[in-house]
Amino acid sequence: MAKEPSSRGDCFYCHRGFTRGGMSRHLGACEKRADRLARAAEADPEAQRSFLHIEVRDIDWGQHWLHLEMPASATLDALDRYLRAIWLECCGHVSQFSVGSPWRGPRVGKSRPIGRAFDAGDELTYVYDFGSSSTLRIRRVDERRGAGATRRPAELMARNDPPDFRCMACDAPATWLCMACVYEDRSGMLCEAHGQEHTHDEYELMPVVNSPRMGVCGYTGPATAPY
Repeated sequence: MAKEPSSRGDCFYCHRGFTRGGMSRHLGACEKRADRLARAAEADPEAQRSFLHIEVRDIDWGQHWLHLEMPASATLDALDRYLRAIWLECCGHVSQFSVGSPWRGPRVGKSRPIGRAFDAGDELTYVYDFGSSSTLRIRRVDERRGAGATRRPAELMARNDPPDFRCMACDAPATWLCMACVYEDRSGMLCEAHGQEHTHDEYELMPVVNSPRMGVCGYTGPATAPY
């Protein structure tokens, strides 16, 4: 599949748009986010916990990304469950965190707190499904101490906008993906109208969803945040 240019997304605090790298810098300076954290601190002045800002990006499509904040005490298992819920879960496949190479790097157990998961460096690799794999990079961006903006195990601060996929037949917005066409080295993207008339005996059309798991192993989404 051809990779698209660098994608953009909106900050969930101030709703300004940035690229993935720009969002990493913006969230550290976002006034709306700072206001929310200040209100959380006023509501619980004794709270002094460590929180990690992490960036998750896929290395297959190259344009899907998330910016999350999680307590340093949360485990990688909590992150695994969040990634499955928002992006990946299709058939209950196994998954694995590691340092460096997803296949040769040292494994990092899911019981490890996120605050210690990056002891060997600022980046982890994550693989979901060892057959039709989806592979992600997880980078530690920043760490802070204070009150949490939510009681949930993860706060979604920003994510990529849905990619602007276009129908290979007419250039209208795509709503369906034909994996048989992908295997024939075509984009496989189809609009609603051309999807209705398109046939391939071996594969059913898959919905276009905002997830790097799109088109893989029967994944149909919904690719929405679990909370």
